[in-house]
Amino acid sequence: MNEAGVSEEKTHSQLTAAAEAISLPSRHEARDFPVVALVLLGSCAAIAAFFLSQPEFRLGLLAFAVALIVFAGSASGYKALQARKKSYATQAVVSLVEHDPTPCFLADIEGNVAFRNETADEKFRDRANDTLSCIFADLFADPTSVLFRLQSKAQALGSAREDIVTRKGHIRLAVNAVEADMYLWRVEDLSDRGGGARAADALSLPMLTAGPTGTVLYMNEAFRRLLGGRAKNLSGVFAELPITSGHVHKVLCESGEIESLVAEVPSHGGRREIYLLPGDDLSDAANTGTEWDAIEELPVPLLKISAAGEVLSSNHEARVLLDNKIGSGSRMSDLLKGLGRPLTDWVTETVEGKGLGTAQFLEAVHESKEIHVQVSLNPAGSEDGTDYVVAVLSDVTEFKNLEMQFVQSQKMQAIGQLAGGVAHDFNNLLTAISGHCDLLLLRHDQGDGDFADLVQIHENANRAAALVAQLLAYSRKQNLQPEVMDLRNTLSESTHLLNRLVGERLTLTLDHDPSLSPIRADKRQLEQVLMNLVVNARDAMPEGGNIRVETENTALVEPLHRDRVTVPAGRYVVLRVRDTGIGIPEDVRTKIFDPFWTTKKSGDGTGLGLSTAYGIIKQTGGYIFVDSEVGVGTTFSILIPRHDAPIEHVEKPTGSPNSVAISGDGVVLLVEDEAPVRAFASRALRLRGFTVLEADCAESALTMLSDPDLEVDLFLTDVIMPGKDGPTWVREALTSRPNTKVIFVSGYAEESFGEDQKSIPNSVFLPKPFSLNELTKTVHNQLH
Repeated sequence: MNEAGVSEEKTHSQLTAAAEAISLPSRHEARDFPVVALVLLGSCAAIAAFFLSQPEFRLGLLAFAVALIVFAGSASGYKALQARKKSYATQAVVSLVEHDPTPCFLADIEGNVAFRNETADEKFRDRANDTLSCIFADLFADPTSVLFRLQSKAQALGSAREDIVTRKGHIRLAVNAVEADMYLWRVEDLSDRGGGARAADALSLPMLTAGPTGTVLYMNEAFRRLLGGRAKNLSGVFAELPITSGHVHKVLCESGEIESLVAEVPSHGGRREIYLLPGDDLSDAANTGTEWDAIEELPVPLLKISAAGEVLSSNHEARVLLDNKIGSGSRMSDLLKGLGRPLTDWVTETVEGKGLGTAQFLEAVHESKEIHVQVSLNPAGSEDGTDYVVAVLSDVTEFKNLEMQFVQSQKMQAIGQLAGGVAHDFNNLLTAISGHCDLLLLRHDQGDGDFADLVQIHENANRAAALVAQLLAYSRKQNLQPEVMDLRNTLSESTHLLNRLVGERLTLTLDHDPSLSPIRADKRQLEQVLMNLVVNARDAMPEGGNIRVETENTALVEPLHRDRVTVPAGRYVVLRVRDTGIGIPEDVRTKIFDPFWTTKKSGDGTGLGLSTAYGIIKQTGGYIFVDSEVGVGTTFSILIPRHDAPIEHVEKPTGSPNSVAISGDGVVLLVEDEAPVRAFASRALRLRGFTVLEADCAESALTMLSDPDLEVDLFLTDVIMPGKDGPTWVREALTSRPNTKVIFVSGYAEESFGEDQKSIPNSVFLPKPFSLNELTKTVHNQLH
């Protein structure tokens, strides 16, 4: 057989194989099973009809059988027609690229190669693999990610391409979507253009490639002509370093310094591709071909904008970044927003040279997602008597998300510092108020005229303490007492209270996962979160409705990215509170967790309910999200990590808060710099039979303990004091009295000195404000 016959036979076999790659799955997939089943069912019905004695039933069954067989035949014919169309489309593509001098591959969505043309077969003859990732493995690094990125773009836009720098030169990888989830890939060697010259030599704009240290690795012909030779380092190209993309820089040309707008594109391995964009100075210095077509394919989003704000031209990258919304007559304000003043004013100032040349962070106009763009404007000349500027765009969405997370963290830290300072001073006052109120209540019974007034003082002091606790909760500095618990039991115990909060006009439903996993959280605080969410749901349904509380297990196989938060992969317990209320508008949704922000009228709320819930959940290690639709309802979803440990059974305290049942003996050294708190604590302990020694600072306490004959059973000390703090002086005292028990008290959160307290043996923490019974019970438990 001659050579032409062999080539023709080979081509025919490749066409057949490619066509089969499209049509073969349709013959073997389970989708054909219903057609066969319909034929069999129709045949059985036809046979059964002959055994029926009644004519009307026989005719009906025969008609049914014929209908089934006809329907099956139509479906089979339609599928065969579709397969034939796909086969024709594939054969057309294969015939088109069969003799293309560029290597071409036809592959499915998984990257399996169904056809390669003669050039591809010749160039990649040593690669026996039939997947694109294996074929390109020796061509450039990480082919899988490059193929996935381009294929995703092709799925959305129909085609995509990318220029890649390899060890052997530049290549252009292009992909076009074909029918039946097939893709045509072309691998163009740009280094072969112009008789072996680099691809960028054909580019009319000056371009160079620099390494991470500033070494010039490559410079195209336009750049070499501009400089009068080849530079070895960026310092021989630009008058000032570093280079900032989108800014005007001075270029050291052969004829002297010129100013040019610079665009920079990061590349592989820390390399940078730097382009000089069209401008008056650049046009005078070199024949650069300043037509806008020269930068159409640059990998930098660029817009040409008139002084009136109209978009005159755009390149491919800009259209992709702005979601292909740049139509004829588009204005800059139609594409971007967020400057705080008219964009036209900014453009006009830039044209007139009044602008500062600083980049601005704007937001692209998009219906479904946030796209943040850094925009630099630079005057670039005039066209037909109309002045225009070139806008260099950069996608900074990821950067802005990180910035917003940082701002949120800074806000939390500032509120935490404020809350901590307020809590310390305020809790000292509340300790003295509620403590002395407890002492007065001991001398009055319910029949006294002053008893009701004292109870009111006590209750309002507790409300003030709860307000401070809410601030601490939002700033994640509250004192939590976590335990391993079953969330179903906690919700069941709260059902009676929740029903009272909801009222008769609303329906409260609880739906639990029967195999719900345990979690580790503060039971009391979690109940507070649930009550806050249910109360908000109730207030959102003034005309009545349904509130549904759900729990379930869930497992995240990969991290969940939502609301600028990343939830790590793992196993979680989900708590949802759904309502059918008025919903939350989108512009309000981002503010609902801010402290003191509320839509309720004055007196109906403090604005701390949701902020408290947010802080408690975050401090527990969980996540809280909100989904809402105006007029439909709102759903709050809480994710708390599962805890693989047995459930703890904590004994509930018995007796009322004002019950008096504790008495004891022992010597207590009380160290407290606040005189009202010290006075209350010493009186309360003496009333219970303890011997109390008082000191107003750490130095006085150490002086008293220098007497070896003095016996002390327990140190009761404030943490934050002038001079030496509580943990410091206690460590010194324990060197000579190692068996002495310790109680630390503070208006700050326990975590602010938690590590110090844990390192001191036989020590516990008692947060302020504390009641008379809480103080005496803690002292009694430590001594016994």
